[in-house]
Amino acid sequence: MNREPGRLAVLDLEPAKSDFLSEAIAGLSRMPRTLPCKYFYDERGAALFQNICELPEYYITRTETAILRLYAHEMAQCIGARCELIGLGTGAGTKTRILLEELEAPAVYIPIDISKEQLRQSTALFHQLFPQLEILPVCTDYLQPFDLPSPVRTPARKIVYFPGSTIGNFDPQEATGFLRRIVDLCEKNGGLLIGVDLQKDRDVLERAYNDSQGVTAQFNLNLLRRANHELQADFDLERWRHRSIYNSAAGRIEMYLISEIDQTVHIANHEFRFRSDEKITTEFSYKYTPEGFTVLASAAGFEFARMWTDEARLFGVFYLTVKL
Repeated sequence: MNREPGRLAVLDLEPAKSDFLSEAIAGLSRMPRTLPCKYFYDERGAALFQNICELPEYYITRTETAILRLYAHEMAQCIGARCELIGLGTGAGTKTRILLEELEAPAVYIPIDISKEQLRQSTALFHQLFPQLEILPVCTDYLQPFDLPSPVRTPARKIVYFPGSTIGNFDPQEATGFLRRIVDLCEKNGGLLIGVDLQKDRDVLERAYNDSQGVTAQFNLNLLRRANHELQADFDLERWRHRSIYNSAAGRIEMYLISEIDQTVHIANHEFRFRSDEKITTEFSYKYTPEGFTVLASAAGFEFARMWTDEARLFGVFYLTVKL
């Protein structure tokens, strides 16, 4: 890989189709049935998610972006100069751009994303915006172990940036394990800047995940479309519907694809029979109280430093440091 600042070279560790196939078969073979939400983000899925972020009901992106616009300077002061910024699932990079504009002399930016095309596009844009910044994009599933590329400049510390409340897609035990991996990635004097969706009124949450324009439904159904295209599955998309509910006892949004009829679906040499109204779980999205997330992060090895939020306390951006 070329290490000169301003040059584009993606370290391509994109998951193979065989991974999607094996995980889809495993998920549909168990009860309750599941499909992994990480496979939402092919090129079409990534574009649909960008549309979701602009919907009036979907408060998450605009609220987190507004928090960054108000407080990115304070965040940058907490992070300090010459950091190595490691972006996990930063997508188009709109929020990362706000942060980078405030950081003092960042040594390198390493965006890590599963969507290769979106990664290429955002990296090309960032080269234009920050021509002196070394950018080392990595296309991989960051849920799996991976190696970071080595920057030209030695950073003062490693900072992981994990926006968008994606931590909510893990159940709390998995989230703790994932945060422990980030502790190892950050090393002794590193830190984590992370977006966390906060607990709030059920109606606000359910409207955000069942938008009136049906874009979230298209996004969810695109998972089946992708399985048809890449895995030669035979899902009839007209026979499935999208639904999201808020489970207040578990503190999470649950997103489903629901079979409208009794039907049989084939993937590779496997056959799956679905009853009418049977569900495939495609995503959980946990919502936290500030205190609850702080306790979870502490169990993983982080120490709470700061939290920034909006007036309505819909969303929080936490800065955590590795415990000494």
